[in-house]
Amino acid sequence: MSDFYQTGVVATFHKLGILNLDKIESELSWYAQERPIALVLPSLFSELEGDALKGIVRELKEVKYIKEIVVTLGPATEEEFRYAKDFFSVLPQKTSIIWNTGPRIDEIYKTIEAAGLPVGETGKGRSAWMAYGYVLSNLDFHVIALHDCDIVTYDRGMLARLCYPVVNPSLDYDFCKGFYSRVTDRLHGRATRLLVTPLIRSLQKIIGYHPLLVFFDSFRYPLAGEFSMDIDMARINRIPGDWGLEVGVLAEVYRNTSLRRVCQVDIAENYEHKHQILSEEDASKGLHKMCVDISKSIFRTLASEGIIFSDGMFKTLVSTYVRTAQDMLKRFEDDAAINGLVFDRHEESLAVDTFTNGIKKAAEIIMEDPLGVPLISSWDRVTAAIPDILGKIKKAVEEDNKHLDSKPGKKKKVF
Repeated sequence: MSDFYQTGVVATFHKLGILNLDKIESELSWYAQERPIALVLPSLFSELEGDALKGIVRELKEVKYIKEIVVTLGPATEEEFRYAKDFFSVLPQKTSIIWNTGPRIDEIYKTIEAAGLPVGETGKGRSAWMAYGYVLSNLDFHVIALHDCDIVTYDRGMLARLCYPVVNPSLDYDFCKGFYSRVTDRLHGRATRLLVTPLIRSLQKIIGYHPLLVFFDSFRYPLAGEFSMDIDMARINRIPGDWGLEVGVLAEVYRNTSLRRVCQVDIAENYEHKHQILSEEDASKGLHKMCVDISKSIFRTLASEGIIFSDGMFKTLVSTYVRTAQDMLKRFEDDAAINGLVFDRHEESLAVDTFTNGIKKAAEIIMEDPLGVPLISSWDRVTAAIPDILGKIKKAVEEDNKHLDSKPGKKKKVF
């Protein structure tokens, strides 16, 4: 059962009762005539072979209010890119595939780097950023929505609820983040439950009141990858290129718009996608790496707000985090018990131990290099340095798609 309680400084829109999907989609179709929407789908080629993305495409075929779908594809060969073009060709909306590792887009990245602007490493952040550049090049979009391609429980109501607060001119928010439950026979979402929330609250205990920490703590699911935003946010936001992406995006939203124009919306009663391994012994992969990157992003964002970190403060933070996480772990255990769910106390405690080590590692990195790898440049900075770059991106994407259209590959029936 949903609640209507408002928490923190961010407007929260709940899922109250049964969604009248026809009504909300009808309204979106009306508003989208004046406020066109682009849907960005960051996808790995491996996801094209899974059941989740096939289900997403089946749902998207029924969506009438999206003007263009932009699939920004991770590392892929030309044959894989051609297969992706074929895979998404069943969509009735205009659909463009960005071949991020193709020669034309690679040349775009080199051009931007030659101007002294960082483009980040290969990954979701950079892929999404390039998709924003392509959408900006079309000049006629008002809203960008983005969601992942591994959502097993996807339905088109998720997208409708995600878009509505930004597309509806009566609400007129600049940024809307999705949230949801992640529960099967047990609780999931360890990185949010056992890392981000206790870390933010530990920082509040040590630093005291800080509006940025209050902002972070207002989000029900700060690591959710689903959001919609006004096109101008895509123009001015910088993008982190690692696992700190979601927290870094929130930091940029905090920096670039009013709190009154930020909201979060319940988009699903339950949400299931692929789970990351914990990787307790290796900080270079899995949730362990995610913990390091997220912690670095939070620390560097706070440093930019004038918070001074020291070795002593980090030691205190680690101690405070451990106690806070353990207290929250007990709450989750009790929550699982009253709902008849499985709860593995050892595995949950192992996650806290791993996150503790990840926070220590992040602290060491911050002490050695407070600035770290720069964020991917905002598009307004890139266009100031290279005025015709958006036109080049549009041409590159269009030529890639036309080139593949002229070289038909073997069709595979995936639906």
